Amino acid sequence: MSNSTIEEITLSKYEQKFKALSDKHRLKIICELNQRGKVCVCDLTDMLELPQSKLSYHLKMLLEANIILMERIGKWNYYELNDEEIKGLLSEKLCCIFYPNSKT
Repeated sequence: MSNSTIEEITLSKYEQKFKALSDKHRLKIICELNQRGKVCVCDLTDMLELPQSKLSYHLKMLLEANIILMERIGKWNYYELNDEEIKGLLSEKLCCIFYPNSKT
């Protein structure tokens, strides 16, 4: 696999992550999960005052970008932040793409 192909794949992954972060509702979801830890989808609906269908759409975007994690417990889905992904998103991982020769 060539370097340009690897760069395209990496850039596409970051594009997906930043698209997921570029919405006010999704940022609110992230804030709630950051404050509360693992939260049931039923509670998120009430906290964010969003219809279930809209909330599901936003959660799907965040899941696909690996920004949040989901665990099914009984009949409910519980969501939490993917701390490793959040912490690394704007730190060394991103710096290595834009400053590959830098010693960070």
